[in-house]
Amino acid sequence: MKRIFIWIVMIISTLEGLSTSSSTSGTRTGVKHLLIANPTVRNLETLHFLIEHQIFRLNTRNIHIIGIYHQKQAYDFSASQKFLLENNISYIDLQEVEGTLDLSNIFEENECTPVFRDLFDKSVGILFFGGPDIQPEIYGEENLYSEVTDPNRHLFEVSLAFHFAGSTHNLDFKSFMEDRQDYLMTGFCLGLQTMNVAGGGSLWQDIPAQVYGKSGPNEIVKTERENLHRNYWQEINPSDQYMTINLHPVHFTDHPFFGKTIPVRKTDTPRIYSSHHQSPKEIAHGYEITALSPDGKIVEGLAHKRFPYVFAVQFHPEVPALYEDRENLIFMPDDTPSTMHRLIGRKSVSFHRKYWKHISEIVKHQP
Repeated sequence: MKRIFIWIVMIISTLEGLSTSSSTSGTRTGVKHLLIANPTVRNLETLHFLIEHQIFRLNTRNIHIIGIYHQKQAYDFSASQKFLLENNISYIDLQEVEGTLDLSNIFEENECTPVFRDLFDKSVGILFFGGPDIQPEIYGEENLYSEVTDPNRHLFEVSLAFHFAGSTHNLDFKSFMEDRQDYLMTGFCLGLQTMNVAGGGSLWQDIPAQVYGKSGPNEIVKTERENLHRNYWQEINPSDQYMTINLHPVHFTDHPFFGKTIPVRKTDTPRIYSSHHQSPKEIAHGYEITALSPDGKIVEGLAHKRFPYVFAVQFHPEVPALYEDRENLIFMPDDTPSTMHRLIGRKSVSFHRKYWKHISEIVKHQP
């Protein structure tokens, strides 16, 4: 009987560990807190890799990460809690946020506002990761090309970014950063799109169709390779050997973010990991363009005019395969298989490391 009782206690403890909360119980005294939105297993694996390999130089004894998500998101975040437990990752907690969100209230005070405020006050920054398309109704357009798989995620993250940095959607609302302008808010790919939409901007719903006037993979691959923003060859010749992304160069604008803030030469054209078919169309008021695609048609980077630590990129500097040799892949049929790490080259790897160093320094020096 004693052994059965012990097993029951262990099972209950495990189940309790898999639970999440809508309160801010994830915050801890005596340490800084960094928020990450959408803490899926994949995003947690990526973040853990960056920290373990000193790419994201985070002292986990002094910085505690809180992965936040909305209760109605499509993803099962109990898998994320299980991943943290199984890998003994104690510097990350998860927090579920409750409250009604819809198109009518995301750009105003809503049921989530008190929790948003508390999270902001107890943290030094937030990271928005990549993912699927935002529903165009948020930025006032009919859905023509968007594939929306988790609308509640976008309602949550757009409203969160609105509360933090403000928007032309509601000029009477005082953003949280008005009280604290040194807060970090950054995003990758969808993260940039989320920040732009939250600020009042819009998106190209499909780059090939709306920017280049092409439809179908056979037509799309005729675009210059450096101006393809994901790979369409695997749709023509299905094979696991194709990378689903493209590694193309970016060009910097006259904005000082790339050049001064990130110490690179303006003439540099680093290769980046690109995996998207949408991008900013109308730029939100308050943001400026920091980088463009080789032909200048696609926005690759944004930075806020007033808030120095609010910036984002349309590419993916967080992907582990950029920093070490992994699979040998091809982009098009005649390519010689190679790893992404080797394909982008030493200088481009250095560029990505400098980008993460800047994020690391912001977090490190936050009070």
